[in-house]
Amino acid sequence: MQAVIFDFDGVIADTEPLHFEGLRRTLGEIQINLTEDDYYANYLGFDDRGCILEAMRVNQIPISPSLLEDLMAKKATAYLASIKDHLVIFPGVREFVEEAAATCPIAIASGALRAEIELVLECIGLRKSFRHITSAEDVTQGKPNPEPFLHALAGLNRHQSAASLSPTSCLVIEDSRPGIRAAKSAGMKVLAVANTHTVQDLHEADAISHSLRETRLTDVRARLWPI
Repeated sequence: MQAVIFDFDGVIADTEPLHFEGLRRTLGEIQINLTEDDYYANYLGFDDRGCILEAMRVNQIPISPSLLEDLMAKKATAYLASIKDHLVIFPGVREFVEEAAATCPIAIASGALRAEIELVLECIGLRKSFRHITSAEDVTQGKPNPEPFLHALAGLNRHQSAASLSPTSCLVIEDSRPGIRAAKSAGMKVLAVANTHTVQDLHEADAISHSLRETRLTDVRARLWPI
């Protein structure tokens, strides 16, 4: 293990309820009723574009580029307004991130917008720990496509003075099925954290933890990269 790439929402920041509420209100403007159960079962892990496109497809609403961009902007505005009042990070995140950053280069690969990620990291004092951030704006295809993780790896390699990092040397921290599948498709190993899904839902990961609070990076490395 030579690098760690973190998902953001649902792994570092407990922001999925805020994303759901922002999407629920935004989609309600075009008469789509998004329930909490539906969001967590079918939309978790996708970026805003993917969520909105899928909701419109399922509800048979015609899609136009202008409508899509308008809905994405409204959702982003609602989310940024709410996050300043409801920011919570998961237990153990600070300690785990600091341990990882002291061990190897670390990055974020997320379907969230860059402004959202930067805002949270600055607020919790962890921005300087990450050498690279891949956000929704940086890729053409979101998870479960492997592009976000491969983009993050390329970003880390731009900072490398030694040999390039390979996908097989990367550990990904994820909380969703699309994220796990994206990381596996990129050739990376995955530790899934059961913050938003059950352990049974995350069975495709290489390892599963109930919380980063009870997880040591050294133990994960020894398990997934045995000597």
